[in-house]
Amino acid sequence: MTRIVSSTDYHTGGEPFRIVTAGVPVPQGRTVAERRRWSIQHLDDIRAMLCREPRGHADMYGCFVTPPDDVAGHLGTVFFHNDGFSTACGHGTIALATWAIDTGLITPGPDDAEVEVIIDVPSGRVRAIAAIEDGRAVSVRFRNVPALVHSLDVELPIDDRTLTVDIAYGGAFYACLEASQVGMEVVPDHASGLIALGRAVKQAANAQLDLHLPDASGDAGLYGTIIYDRLGDTHQRNITVFADGQVDRSPCGSGTSARLAVLAERRQLAIGETLTHDSIVGTRFLGRLLGEAPPRGSTRRWDTEVEGKASRTGQHTFVLDPDDELGLGFVLR
Repeated sequence: MTRIVSSTDYHTGGEPFRIVTAGVPVPQGRTVAERRRWSIQHLDDIRAMLCREPRGHADMYGCFVTPPDDVAGHLGTVFFHNDGFSTACGHGTIALATWAIDTGLITPGPDDAEVEVIIDVPSGRVRAIAAIEDGRAVSVRFRNVPALVHSLDVELPIDDRTLTVDIAYGGAFYACLEASQVGMEVVPDHASGLIALGRAVKQAANAQLDLHLPDASGDAGLYGTIIYDRLGDTHQRNITVFADGQVDRSPCGSGTSARLAVLAERRQLAIGETLTHDSIVGTRFLGRLLGEAPPRGSTRRWDTEVEGKASRTGQHTFVLDPDDELGLGFVLR
């Protein structure tokens, strides 16, 4: 039987985001966290088809749109990438809010300068505010789930050396380290070495640390590695390596929240200040430290906001012919 799946694609800061619009069943469950677990069991073949070559590539990202958790939300989403299903995706949140306005799911009033889009993601509820010009979203800022620091100055053995990283959560767990520790910079010429470093840090962290996500996903483990350059007191450039060596072309939305939590704990960023966060391809997010969220036990948590812009890149109808010798496709890195 021939399978046909439709999508609308965006990029946010250079990072792709494929929104599935037709051809798949609506993920089942009472909440988005439950719908994600259902999707892992029942829609992994669709994820693979859309992320792998020849229809996608090893760095593809996307989502299935779902109903929200309750009537207070506008929509829900199950995120996916080349290696599975993530719990958070900031660049995807920005793209989804833009898509909701582009498609008329949410219609700004004639005099609206801003409009709110409430999106339920596996890590919790996020509130996006789209800036409107001529009825279109020209930028989106979203208030993420509370961010927190798991631990600072963690020593990890990597090959024949020891690296120091900070572990923080912004919807997923990230290890953060400065590129200068290994004599590199966050520039395209160093991309292959940075990817190898990111994968090694993830492997070492997961072998040494017990990281259980503080959300309803039930997941554990380090999701990604944020390798950064300091460009100023409140200006950094990063590459985020996540999943199975996947590179975020954007400055990474959930990773920006994690960085804000680290900077807050180190007293390097004050409440109300903005982090200018650049990507390896030169795109930019603005991350704002809004204040302290209610603590969870003895853990201090931080309210953060991330701002960026998404642009539509195309609409697609993908076909999987039953006689296709490549089937769901392949990953070549």
